[in-house]
Amino acid sequence: MSNTINQSRRNLFSRRKNSVIRPPWSKTDIEFTDICTRCDKCIQSCETHILVRGDGGFPEVNFNQDECTFCKKCVEVCPEPLFDDTNEAPWQIKAVIHDTCLANSGIWCQTCKDSCDPRAIQFTPTIGEAPKPSISLDLCTGCGACVSPCPNQSIRIVP
Repeated sequence: MSNTINQSRRNLFSRRKNSVIRPPWSKTDIEFTDICTRCDKCIQSCETHILVRGDGGFPEVNFNQDECTFCKKCVEVCPEPLFDDTNEAPWQIKAVIHDTCLANSGIWCQTCKDSCDPRAIQFTPTIGEAPKPSISLDLCTGCGACVSPCPNQSIRIVP
């Protein structure tokens, strides 16, 4: 029997864990999973229903249907000390637009820009081409409002 560790397999699990988005203002993932009792109160109180039961029953954010409005209901209803100061930034996640964006195929589409309240997504006009999107990381709140309207699923929210 070999005592070596298959690093590619281990990296698969760490990538999955790092891609999970917890509710806004959550403590680090390790602290979160140590303290969270999986009572589902945050999931039930989420006004946009983006909190879902993830791996192990822990709450995760899923932007496929809606956005986070930063209403703080998940923080208020939680009986555990899972959340940081709500006067600080809610999280360190941002939107990323992938190469599959319709604008890269010459199709004029700006649905992500139209759904972005902080106006973090801008389109640069180019002669003879569809305008290309860019995201201002300073303006992006990571709310996910741009994710579900994208007709090509080309936007992800990532740490």
